[in-house]
Amino acid sequence: MQTFAYLRPSTLAEAVALLEAHAPDARLLAGGTDLIIGLRDGSERPRVVIDVKRVPELCCGIRDDGGTVTIGATTIMADLATSALVRRHFPALAEAAAAVGSAQIRNRATLAGNICNASPAADTAPPLLVYGAVVLAAGQHGARRIPISEFFVNPGVNALARDELVVAIELPVPAVRVGAAHVRRTRRRGHDLASVTLCAGVDETGVTRLAYGSVGPRPVLKIDESGVLADPAASGAARAAVFDKLFAEASPSPRSMRAGPAYRLAMLRVLGSRAVQTAIERLGEERTNG
Repeated sequence: MQTFAYLRPSTLAEAVALLEAHAPDARLLAGGTDLIIGLRDGSERPRVVIDVKRVPELCCGIRDDGGTVTIGATTIMADLATSALVRRHFPALAEAAAAVGSAQIRNRATLAGNICNASPAADTAPPLLVYGAVVLAAGQHGARRIPISEFFVNPGVNALARDELVVAIELPVPAVRVGAAHVRRTRRRGHDLASVTLCAGVDETGVTRLAYGSVGPRPVLKIDESGVLADPAASGAARAAVFDKLFAEASPSPRSMRAGPAYRLAMLRVLGSRAVQTAIERLGEERTNG
């Protein structure tokens, strides 16, 4: 591991100033679950590590802001997975957080870090896409809001400017009832990265939102407004035709060690069908419970 300077700002303004001063040779430290591995194996060689865990503006916390749930940048996966507020309004996100790594990892890894790494296999990306999340960023030129659908650019590349960092993630509380489910496929049980990760959301108007990752350079969101996938009585042929359209952009890398392209594309269909069915069932439960 190479040597580096360690800086610990106490305000957001100080963190932004340090990031601007030392970029592109600086890395942020929040949970550190990916950064520490990169430092050890040499894939990360920063001259400066900026520890933002004590910046109050980024403080961990999940709050209801009246129609919007705001998740602080340093909120860890374990808190996300067990939050009553998240489980009530965004159960698929809670499921995804519970699937990240091991218990030890979930007690360190942050939601903001998970998306900032811009991994195509990030488990929280599909539910964030389905739920229409917005990333709140701050930099030298002020604050801005980035729709999650515009946040992922390429593997390891996000939409943040070099002096920007994530302050929070906002999730609008759905205006209509929604049933949603997160599913994933790995080589084995445990801590493996997903060969396919997918989230389906079906609302009471018949619209189905499907987001999937690990089958291309970035996670993507597709929307079916035909009502076919949301209709339990739809024929297999009709549903297959819709899946053809929704999964047309899937392009798994042939160089991946986790699974071949043909297998991933096949499992994408299987998981998509399972997730939609579970989402429909959960929507029914929402209606029953009133």
